[in-house]
Amino acid sequence: MTARALIIGAPRSGSGKTSVTIGLMRALRRRGLSVAGAKSGPDYIDPGFHAAATGRPGVNLDSWAMESSLLDALLSKQADGAEILLIESAMGLFDGVRTEQGGTGSAADLARRYQIPVLLVLDISGQSQTAAAVAHGFATFDPGVRIAGVILNQVASPRHEAQAREAVEAAGLEVFGAIHRNPDMALPERHLGLVQASEHTALESFIERLAKIMGASLDLDAILEAATPIAAPEGESSLHLAPPGQRIAVAQDAAFSFLYPHIARHWRECGAELLPFSPLADEGPDFSCDACWLPGGYPELYAGRLAAAANFKSELRRFAEARPVHGECGGYMVLGSALEDAEGVRHEMAGLLGHVTSFAQRRINLGYRQARLLADCPLGAAGDIVRGHEFHYSRLIEAGVEEPLVELTDAAGNKLGPSGSRRGNITGTYFHAMARG
Repeated sequence: MTARALIIGAPRSGSGKTSVTIGLMRALRRRGLSVAGAKSGPDYIDPGFHAAATGRPGVNLDSWAMESSLLDALLSKQADGAEILLIESAMGLFDGVRTEQGGTGSAADLARRYQIPVLLVLDISGQSQTAAAVAHGFATFDPGVRIAGVILNQVASPRHEAQAREAVEAAGLEVFGAIHRNPDMALPERHLGLVQASEHTALESFIERLAKIMGASLDLDAILEAATPIAAPEGESSLHLAPPGQRIAVAQDAAFSFLYPHIARHWRECGAELLPFSPLADEGPDFSCDACWLPGGYPELYAGRLAAAANFKSELRRFAEARPVHGECGGYMVLGSALEDAEGVRHEMAGLLGHVTSFAQRRINLGYRQARLLADCPLGAAGDIVRGHEFHYSRLIEAGVEEPLVELTDAAGNKLGPSGSRRGNITGTYFHAMARG
């Protein structure tokens, strides 16, 4: 493995990590380098921006959901053929779950395990010399995590930059550059985070603008010099999610898009063929397929169109008569009998399961989940353990009469009880699967 790597970290979400990462990826690519990207933790959206900036598929690396052998295999494959790998941290660099089993899910776990140095992005709005105290704390907090240097973000003026830069350098840390306040760097957001890359208008020009800003604001030579070779054992892992069939119909459009890149890639490497179809275009699954997967996404934003998609719903019902259909989160909502939108309007869904979900009274459900399968399904065999997470604002207002699909526990091992639904060939959960446990 010849790639060198850096982790882009920060004290918290909202510090500008994603904009810096995307712009830096493209700026380095414009230099003729082969750049790859990765995201720590569970996140469907940022890998799409990484792919757009680098021209290579993104990947998620999650030290809680994935055992070490799977992390090693995914990191090795992502670095293959790349000269530089940039890993964007989720939340704050050290943020994760407190658990005695496995990793915490933090980017710091990756820095420690693979000896990857960290580029610390500091939003210094509302402070100057105090930035040095924050940087010093990060540099000394964990001896196993090395801070290579600092990027100052949201700088108000040359004087502001000089005050913060001098203090950070006096604390013994290198400053790789300063990014002055620029409203053109803002990424649009919605309730589950950033608007997806595929929905961003003028995405290419936006990425190019970020690259120009990073090229003018950062010392790219020093950043490249700070990157180190990746210390990851090469090999394979048996902990991937197996493909649910040889030919898999996958719902794919603005309402259904949350399929982890590492899962789709593994299915293809196993010889499976993924055939996309669009429920929003009133398309049903291809009947040559032997399984159908409805991923998560934003069905609540398109509930009226989905309710009116008569062909999609009838074809899905026909498909489910003889073949397995599985829905995750948004896909699970659409498999139910109805979906209530944010205004409280009830829309008829596929009716393959009896539950009703609602977005009218939003309540966030967020956290890692470990699931024990109660029956054979596209996720695996009865008794298998699957790890992943939940992240949704909708809630179940009518449970339906079906048997549950999984028994859930949280990251700390607390029992959350039965969840999901199963009826014949149809299964679904709010739970997003990432890997076998």
